[in-house]
Amino acid sequence: MKLVEAIIKPFKLDEVKDALNEIGIEGITVSEVKGFGRQKGHTELYRGAEYVVDFIPKIKLEIAIADDLVAKVVEVIETSARTGRIGDGKIFVLSLDEAMRIRTGEKGNDAV
Repeated sequence: MKLVEAIIKPFKLDEVKDALNEIGIEGITVSEVKGFGRQKGHTELYRGAEYVVDFIPKIKLEIAIADDLVAKVVEVIETSARTGRIGDGKIFVLSLDEAMRIRTGEKGNDAV
């Protein structure tokens, strides 16, 4: 099993979620996060005062899947989250040692 983590722009969430549903992904965890990469934040003007926003709002998706679905999930996230501009995000694929459904006690791929 693998855990796919994706950091995307907030306005792309619905598009990514719909694309994942189309390929049969039934469960995702979504978190509102803040951070920065190469873009290093930006400057905003508020009531005549300029201030620096160091951390940019992003969305973090977490998807636990079977190994054979990894390539398709990564491809779908990549194509649906891309705007072509700086700050589109990142995708990470991590090994997942164990998963367990609390309600039934199912383990492994059956749990996800």
